[in-house]
Amino acid sequence: MTTQQLIVAKEDNNIRIDKYLSDKIKDLSRSYAQKIINDGLVQVNNKAVKQNYKVKANDMVHVEIPEPEKLEIKAEDIELDIVYEDADLLVVNKPQGMVVHPAAGNYTGTLVNALMKHCGDNLSAINGIIRPGIVHRIDKDTSGLLLVAKNNRAHIKLAKQIKDHSLSRRYVAIVYGALKNDSGIIDAPIGRHPVDRKKMSVTTKNGRNAVTHFKVLERLGNYSYIECKLETGRTHQIRVHMSYIGHPIIGDPVYGPKKDRFNLNGQALHAKIIGFIHPTTNEYLEFEVSPPPYFDKLLNLLRKNLIK
Repeated sequence: MTTQQLIVAKEDNNIRIDKYLSDKIKDLSRSYAQKIINDGLVQVNNKAVKQNYKVKANDMVHVEIPEPEKLEIKAEDIELDIVYEDADLLVVNKPQGMVVHPAAGNYTGTLVNALMKHCGDNLSAINGIIRPGIVHRIDKDTSGLLLVAKNNRAHIKLAKQIKDHSLSRRYVAIVYGALKNDSGIIDAPIGRHPVDRKKMSVTTKNGRNAVTHFKVLERLGNYSYIECKLETGRTHQIRVHMSYIGHPIIGDPVYGPKKDRFNLNGQALHAKIIGFIHPTTNEYLEFEVSPPPYFDKLLNLLRKNLIK
């Protein structure tokens, strides 16, 4: 059990206690804040409160946070589409619908479960038991290329390339609307949505620098086939940025229209190309994989004007 003591500042007056805690304590979600409040682990001025209590300036908040349960992540015999592999790393083509690493509600069937079976103990340990070997992530319903590190040395070098923007990541997507320009740059900070904590949004409050380069590959009437190149790697970056400029990705259940006429199982977004300097040989390697069949089927339907 870890404890924290907080004194409510004037600018935080009249904020609900669950939101206040999730804003002030790193990695504490609002839902988990509600849980520990309901468990009696949060006191204000030495008294237990309910989750709808609104904090007041100079309130003394005492929080007890239970130690996380130790999880046993099991290796599973799940087929992997391995594009490249050597002693230091793998490049994997992740299918749409596969979660990258275990989390609440998804402790099995993930890419990590499959990697543990394939690689055994040969995965970097930098990101802990939940994310062995995972250098970067893509969303569950985004398909395409991911880098996996087999050792800590490779992980550190690859992560540095992501940080200094020398690792190349290019995606293709099909979006709503005809973009005004053939190419452009979206430079807008991304942070947690102020109301819906499960979403990200363009925001200057607690937002982090986020830059996406896009170009139109093909105009399809009321839709566009585009390529996006990431300069930064924020959560849901392409999905948030394209929605922000009025061109959400087709099939996106979070940032797109509530009614999806295309009946997709997720956003039409594919991590097509990845390029990086090999951590041992210092050779530049680049890999490319075509989008999955559903993506091409949608493209062809739009080309034939069967969907207007």
